[in-house]
Amino acid sequence: MSNDKQAVVEVLAKDLQGPGVVACPNPKMALWSAHPKVYIDVAGSGEGRCPYCGTVYRLKAGEKVHAH
Repeated sequence: MSNDKQAVVEVLAKDLQGPGVVACPNPKMALWSAHPKVYIDVAGSGEGRCPYCGTVYRLKAGEKVHAH
């Protein structure tokens, strides 16, 4: 990204897929900025960063990830 400030997306526990991951790019991102889909672990530490675009996905404060 060209600006110094990276996007931060807060996610809810219900938004996590499979073993506590989110997919990037997410559906709200502009099509022109798309990159290969990657899955980012958010459940482990509460946040994760996309290696392509730098978007940070953070579990919203107070959200609990339930084991499947």
